[in-house]
Amino acid sequence: MKIEHMAMFVNDPKAARDFFVTYLGGRSNDGYHNIKTDFRSYFISFDEGARLEIMNKPEVTDRETKTDRTGYDHIAFSVGSREKVDELTAELKSAGFEVMSGPRTTGDGYYESCIISIEGNHIEITV
Repeated sequence: MKIEHMAMFVNDPKAARDFFVTYLGGRSNDGYHNIKTDFRSYFISFDEGARLEIMNKPEVTDRETKTDRTGYDHIAFSVGSREKVDELTAELKSAGFEVMSGPRTTGDGYYESCIISIEGNHIEITV
């Protein structure tokens, strides 16, 4: 069994799509729009692993986000080396994204950084 895809609602699906394409090497489909419900989505594919569905529907409301809470916390992307973790973290910081932590080696042995990306979602960058 494998995870086929994960999905996230966002307010600005084009900006979210552009983030994952520009910084994380994703490839986007042309998008889907249901005219009756005004639901919109993009599927983002990566070299390996699950796809990411970026979704928007006008009546979906923002929920309060706290750093420490139950539920899904982050999406982790493996970039292949410590140097690439450092480079991508610096690039994202330079582009105005907040670095929550790292780059660092965690207590469980991961070399990683964590970025607050589009609409407050956490992205982990790891080897």
